[in-house]
Amino acid sequence: MSEPTRCAWAALGSELMLRYHDEEWGEPIHDDRLHFEMLVLEGAQAGLSWTTILNKRENYRRAFDGFDYEKVARYTKRDVERLLGDAGIVRNKLKVASAISNAQALIAVREEFGSFDEYIWGFVGG
Repeated sequence: MSEPTRCAWAALGSELMLRYHDEEWGEPIHDDRLHFEMLVLEGAQAGLSWTTILNKRENYRRAFDGFDYEKVARYTKRDVERLLGDAGIVRNKLKVASAISNAQALIAVREEFGSFDEYIWGFVGG
């Protein structure tokens, strides 16, 4: 069996990066929780490498309640302090605040459009 065709950035990466490329990157998603997960991870990646964030992904999943945006939207100052003390994630106050704000925004979009997925895919015809 031949190797799949891969982007240069993935071919030079770790096993984790290869798996991400082969199984997730470029694949359409239609799940609001997964959309939120990607929003949090991409926001955390700003200024850093994607490899760094992929290596911390399970820590993010644990720290952000499985990317349950309903829970994250209700995070309090105490939750922010907990996250800022979590060495398993990027401990940047603005990035943590943006995850909470994005959870709240996702809920608002869902309430107006039925789901975040319907809203976001509506720009390209579903």
